[in-house]
Amino acid sequence: MRIPAHSVCTAIRDDIVSGVFARGSRLTEEVLARRYGVSRVPVREALRTLESEGFVVTRRHAGACVAEPTEQEAADLLEIRMLLEPLGAARAAQRRTEAHLKVLRGLVRLGQERVRRGEGEDLRSLGGWFHETLAQASGSPALIALLTQLRHKIAWMYTVERPARPADSWAEHGAIVDAVARGDAERARALTAQHTERATAAHRLRRPAQKAGVPRVRTSQHVVNTAGLRY
Repeated sequence: MRIPAHSVCTAIRDDIVSGVFARGSRLTEEVLARRYGVSRVPVREALRTLESEGFVVTRRHAGACVAEPTEQEAADLLEIRMLLEPLGAARAAQRRTEAHLKVLRGLVRLGQERVRRGEGEDLRSLGGWFHETLAQASGSPALIALLTQLRHKIAWMYTVERPARPADSWAEHGAIVDAVARGDAERARALTAQHTERATAAHRLRRPAQKAGVPRVRTSQHVVNTAGLRY
């Protein structure tokens, strides 16, 4: 079986975002191929993709390394998201399907139920799924790809504090869905812009892990997810 490069790319990206590989550390094809149980070919292709996304840089005499974004670059990501997420919501109001609405409403119900019960452990995950579904509802592959990349990079560079008033946050989610359901693109855009601006205030820059000569890797083997691949 040949493992596709996109599966290897996802695995490496996840390990970069979670801090398995510290910023600035080297990413050698041999070590990565052994870690993920693949040949060096998909690793090489994955590193090229990750370089185009800004997670990896190629340095003279060092080869591929985890990127070291500046504070300004990190701040730019939040500003870009504040522009793109409202656009995605406006497009969703014009292009959403009933399936999208069903998922969005279900996520809002779950989020509001968790808040009422004081169960905040998975609210962040539910919020992530909500915004991912909202982006999918835009029907724009280019916009979906940009928002997905932004989510990965923001998760890499920031920690997010829990909202002081989670009920208000999920009420905002519900209002966005109502606007999308009515096909009101301008209201969906405005509500999402307000929501994103409030959420941005809860982001705090991560402190980069201290660089070492060898990438920091967990002792457990990271196996590439091969579900659904053809043999």
